[in-house]
Amino acid sequence: MARARRRVNGFFRDVKEFALQGNVLDLAIAVIIGAAFGRIVTSFVEDVIMPLINPLVAVTGEDWRTITVGTGIRIGSFLGAIVDFLIIALIVFLAVRALQKFKRQEEVAEETAPPDPNVIAQERLTGALDRLTESLESRNTQVL
Repeated sequence: MARARRRVNGFFRDVKEFALQGNVLDLAIAVIIGAAFGRIVTSFVEDVIMPLINPLVAVTGEDWRTITVGTGIRIGSFLGAIVDFLIIALIVFLAVRALQKFKRQEEVAEETAPPDPNVIAQERLTGALDRLTESLESRNTQVL
């Protein structure tokens, strides 16, 4: 009985450690924000964009959401989903592009940082030791 309890406690401890890792929490937050953002974009498309487009796509005075082809193929709903996707894809593209631009600026700033004097001195010392080793080795081979 005690052995089973330890296994269960160990399992829950492992699950807790996994759930509290930074990556899992970041992913959970991203999913929640993404769902909320998706609802905002859907509302924007349905309430702002599509009413402007509706007069252009309206068939016989119908609303764009009710446009169907054949038996139940809802073209209007599909059109709204496409517009949702395009808006979200555009925003994600702009966000990734901005992050890449910011990252490049950080890399340029890191590259222009002045070299550490200790590193320069160490490189010079290493070079001098290499030259000294080479000259000693060449003298030893000449003597032998």
